Amino acid sequence: MQIQEIIRGKKGKLTIRLEGGLSFPIYEKEAAKYRMTEGGTLSDQEWNEICTEILEKRAKRRALYILQRMERTEYQLRQKLQENGYPEEIVQCAIDYVKSFHYVDDYRYACTYIRYHQTEKSRLQLKMKLYERGVASDLIEQAEDEYSGEEEQLIDRLLEKKHYDAETMDQKEKQRIYQYLMRRGFRPETIRHRMGI
Repeated sequence: MQIQEIIRGKKGKLTIRLEGGLSFPIYEKEAAKYRMTEGGTLSDQEWNEICTEILEKRAKRRALYILQRMERTEYQLRQKLQENGYPEEIVQCAIDYVKSFHYVDDYRYACTYIRYHQTEKSRLQLKMKLYERGVASDLIEQAEDEYSGEEEQLIDRLLEKKHYDAETMDQKEKQRIYQYLMRRGFRPETIRHRMGI
């Protein structure tokens, strides 16, 4: 494998770009051990050694560090590791490693997210937030079965917050509140029922 470019970073870090677009992060000391230079080559044996002895171990430690600070979905963890410059095969190895200990579990993440946010968000909002975080739709559906929040109670709280009064408010004001609740992701029939319209 030919080394096309060596990019110097901070604190002795390098990014090595190989032919075919593959790149990986490494420290100067490690690069010197393998005598890496622009235009030089890496043998398959050296590449395999770099992957197993350096990159896989470092990516696993990085994944654990990222998860120690905050729970993440598999998609979020993958993005973080890719931002750190690890090749896809190394990223997958690190994700498989943390998944083997259930440190990454999208179903658990979805259940936790729903449990903590069910009193402030509609089902649709919860679904959209979980989709944004890369949780698969089937896992979201399973987690929603655990959803114990009542949309009607949440609508009632929001109506109370808006000082809703079906008898004294004019049609224009009712329509404004109705649209507000629709934007929050509640079902039209549930909104109309709770608003008494």
